[in-house]
Amino acid sequence: MKKYKRTFVDKLISRSNSLRFKLYEPMMLSLQRRQFDSDYANFNETPMVSVYTPTYNRGDILMERALGSVLSQTYTNFEYIIIGDCCTDNTEQLLSKVKDPRVKFYNMPQKSAGYPLTPECRWLAGPVKAANQALGMVRGKWIARLDDDDMFTEDHIERLLEFAQKGNYEFVSGLYEEERFGEKTTVPGIRAQDTYYTGKPPIQEDSSPFIGGTSTWLYRSYLNFIRYNIHCWRKAWNRVNDIDLSLRIFQSRARMGFLEKIVTHVYPRPGEETVGLDAYIEAEKKGMEVHN
Repeated sequence: MKKYKRTFVDKLISRSNSLRFKLYEPMMLSLQRRQFDSDYANFNETPMVSVYTPTYNRGDILMERALGSVLSQTYTNFEYIIIGDCCTDNTEQLLSKVKDPRVKFYNMPQKSAGYPLTPECRWLAGPVKAANQALGMVRGKWIARLDDDDMFTEDHIERLLEFAQKGNYEFVSGLYEEERFGEKTTVPGIRAQDTYYTGKPPIQEDSSPFIGGTSTWLYRSYLNFIRYNIHCWRKAWNRVNDIDLSLRIFQSRARMGFLEKIVTHVYPRPGEETVGLDAYIEAEKKGMEVHN
């Protein structure tokens, strides 16, 4: 896969955004806590959880995996917001047959832009505008994201919510099981100050919180002011939209916890053998169309 070469404009925008995020987001979280932290004091309540999924032309797999796993949850007080990134397939037709009032679908009138239309940049920033549209629609006290080709375990929401409430965490994530080339493995969390995220030498006795994959997240809705960065692809490091967001939540000094339980399954899509960026690379080699 051909790598995008950063320009001076990319560097300027990235540095400007980084400074803005570092100044604004910690301050905003402090204000949000003062106003809303007490609303989460009752650890025995069963609040509404807003689950959202950005999607583009994957109607069949969305129905089979993401939607099916959400509707099978042991925890039932949720809304499920599905945002089509100007879908042109049968997604809307399939979802119109779902009569569960908790499921809501909005198809954006125009396809997202703001990044080069290469497989790499689609991977890095493709879901950003649809995901931010969803975040503007959530009504729950907690927010969870699920990619359209991933699956929650049946107790995903129940386990993560209980863990977050008992630990008084603002953001939690967990383990997930993935399959690559026929082999299933459990994917651990990575500490927020690990070399993987920082690109710097390891910190001795690193006590920063672990962060799991995007489809394992659950966080308080007053963190909703931290939105996905459409310019993430311009960065030199941590260029994937979800990594950028989770690290900014950490840098805002949110209370973060990690559940050592598998809460999500990430398997290859039909006709593919692996997941994540590797799947995009394999699809490009085979001349297949690459979607968000």
